[in-house]
Amino acid sequence: MRTNPTFRAIGAIVPFFYCGGLLIYFIHEGGSVDGAISIGLGPTLLGLAIVDLLFSIPLFVVIFRFFSGTRPLGSDGHGGPSGPHDGENAFDADAVVARYLARGPAQTAASPPAPSPGSAPKPTGFGRRNR
Repeated sequence: MRTNPTFRAIGAIVPFFYCGGLLIYFIHEGGSVDGAISIGLGPTLLGLAIVDLLFSIPLFVVIFRFFSGTRPLGSDGHGGPSGPHDGENAFDADAVVARYLARGPAQTAASPPAPSPGSAPKPTGFGRRNR
């Protein structure tokens, strides 16, 4: 399923600004970066900064694709799915059903004959023993 480029951009922007907002919030809690580190938020700030940098990668990709005009993979540039554009779908369901019915029962897998009830071997292994 293909997503709208607007949703893709929103999906890249939201986590970036969320982690950035948390980073700013924790810095303001300490008064400054040094104050936040002194109250024990140093590892939290470092982790949020790293995660925010990772979330910035998809954001930069979306911005690059927007300005360069690069189409997403699987698109032929017409805005629709790749394939014939004359309104016909390349898949013919009637032909598939006809091929299936033409195979007939000759190509079905032969199942082994069912054992008769009296000749079935007794199971040996797990379970209750019959005495």
